[in-house]
Amino acid sequence: MDPDKKATCYAAKSVKNRIRTKPPLVSNSFPSSRRTRVFLFLRTNFSPWLPNVRRALRRRDSLPPQTAAASSFLLGPISEPSFSPTASSDETYVETQLPFTGHNCEPPSRSVSTSSSELLSFFRDMALMRRMEIASDSLYKSKLIRGFCHLYDGQEAVAVGMEAAITKKDAIITAYRDHCIFLSRGGTLLQAFAELMGRRDGCSHGKGGSMHFYKKDANFYGGHGIVGAQIPLGCGVAFGQKYMKDESVTFALYGDGAANQGQLFEALNMSALWDLPAILVCENNHYGMGTAEWRAAKSPAYYKRGDYVPGLKVDGMDALAVKQACKFAKEHALKNGPIILEMDTYRYHGHSMSDPGSTYRTRDEISGVRQERDPIERVRKLILAHDVATAAELKDIEKQVRKEVDDAIAQAKESPMPDSSELYTNVYVKGLGAEVFGADRKEVKSVLP
Repeated sequence: MDPDKKATCYAAKSVKNRIRTKPPLVSNSFPSSRRTRVFLFLRTNFSPWLPNVRRALRRRDSLPPQTAAASSFLLGPISEPSFSPTASSDETYVETQLPFTGHNCEPPSRSVSTSSSELLSFFRDMALMRRMEIASDSLYKSKLIRGFCHLYDGQEAVAVGMEAAITKKDAIITAYRDHCIFLSRGGTLLQAFAELMGRRDGCSHGKGGSMHFYKKDANFYGGHGIVGAQIPLGCGVAFGQKYMKDESVTFALYGDGAANQGQLFEALNMSALWDLPAILVCENNHYGMGTAEWRAAKSPAYYKRGDYVPGLKVDGMDALAVKQACKFAKEHALKNGPIILEMDTYRYHGHSMSDPGSTYRTRDEISGVRQERDPIERVRKLILAHDVATAAELKDIEKQVRKEVDDAIAQAKESPMPDSSELYTNVYVKGLGAEVFGADRKEVKSVLP
């Protein structure tokens, strides 16, 4: 018998019963792919025959009727895999649940390269971020966190997906919902909680608070409390990157509430004129404070707002889609200049801790998003469907995350408050002999370092 036909017949006979009884890969989001399972089986058990099987698949019409029928039943259409192996045993391709929508550009492929280790890291990182934000809610209600506090739970896929597509040479600047972005850039839980509680061990030495996280060594230029103010600053960072020719880009994040700011369009115009490597990311969680996007914007298609600047709409609740979009955007920005990404996402908490988040939207709406689009649950389903880890192992990860958060909070509570001398630091340039006078300007109160 021809080797091609022999390999295909053997595969069909060996795998047929197993595939009939195996559940779908991921319900709804990722339909079953029989072709993928055959290749997984062959790669493990019959890798020397794999080239012959591939050739047989391409010539499926030439097979005998019985073999062709079995092949069609098992393998399905060759052009429709949603999860397929590559040359590496761990690397796979997953199809995003929703397509990308482009403006003045060709959208990237929906097929995203990933691996078991990446999926597990996504799950762990997002679970850590979620737990940190829930704990911050409790600390705020206990009055251990003061001032403004804006939580990120629900939007974690944007942070982890973006980080997966870039390097620490690339810069990120964002608004006041910044805790999880700081964590994704390599910040620690202790630094985050200490800053939230105004302690010396915080990332800004306790002087910034919730809205002003910062990590210079990872090119994270912080949270900014003035709506939209970070956008021109981010474009300025991109100008510096182009001037230095270091092949890096800047992601300037803002919400849909800031998308109507005039400074956005001014900065975007300059970035387009100079072809700056600036990527403007609109985290569209559909509510600017308590105002729905349709009430605030005549055109809520924010990825099209650049007009002459290309844009891309992305499912911001899908970490793999965010990763693919950011990788695409970085390549585009280095070659062609700025691009806008609109991340379609959702926040579970209110705008800030002073907002219950339920007066301008229904609880059914919030629970519906949790059930249908939650970014952590999406990754959990992928991991379980592909036997990367068991449900019990994922529960263990969540328990470990909870313990890490609790330990970090305990350490942060022990951190001292900043010394009073810190009032004068990070205000004036050091070494200039600046003097501080009293109200009557007669008595020198202090000489700054």
